[in-house]
Amino acid sequence: MTRILHVVTNVSHYDDPEHPTGLWLSELTHAWEVFEEHGYEQVIVSPQGGKVPLEPRSLKFPSYDKSAKAWHADPERMALLENTLSPDQVNTEDFDAIYFTGGHAVMYDFPDSEGLQRLTRELWEQSKVVSSVCHGYCGLLNVRLTDGSLLVDGKHLTGFAWQEEVLARVDKLVPYNVEEEMKKRGALYQKAKLPFVSYAVTDGKLVTGQNPGSAKETAQKVVAQL
Repeated sequence: MTRILHVVTNVSHYDDPEHPTGLWLSELTHAWEVFEEHGYEQVIVSPQGGKVPLEPRSLKFPSYDKSAKAWHADPERMALLENTLSPDQVNTEDFDAIYFTGGHAVMYDFPDSEGLQRLTRELWEQSKVVSSVCHGYCGLLNVRLTDGSLLVDGKHLTGFAWQEEVLARVDKLVPYNVEEEMKKRGALYQKAKLPFVSYAVTDGKLVTGQNPGSAKETAQKVVAQL
């Protein structure tokens, strides 16, 4: 049985508590459906374990599509977001791929989570698939391999672009420019010619998608690697 580990956030707001954030729901549901179609077993983990808040903007048009609505209306699916695993409950030998979801919340709790870094390093060094979509690539920023090198150094990858932050009018709210931080770490950042269109990049066992609209394509590329 192929097993996928989805990573979600525990953070519910920006630095300013008046601005809520959380998991961008469709980035989970679009990938989940792709993996489900292939009969994969799927598990959800978060930096702290437990409850996962939802990004309010992801529950509005156009992101709040058939897939996200179906999940949101399903008590069994929503229960999966009430009681996620913590990293110390996960044995990486049980999984074939990790998939970091996004939402601006992950900018706060993904980069410095030692638990998530351990999971990612172990899976990578077991030659398994490491993937992310949109802001999910914040989870890859500080992952160091056993030899001390950064996982992203010299890798072709993508993720939410600074131009997209500006167009989404959150450039004044976010704690840092993740596109720029990735480049500082030696990542070979790429993006689509147009903002908000589906765009995904594969570099060996590393698969990344640019924005919420890229979740399905990213998951399909993960399947291709598996």
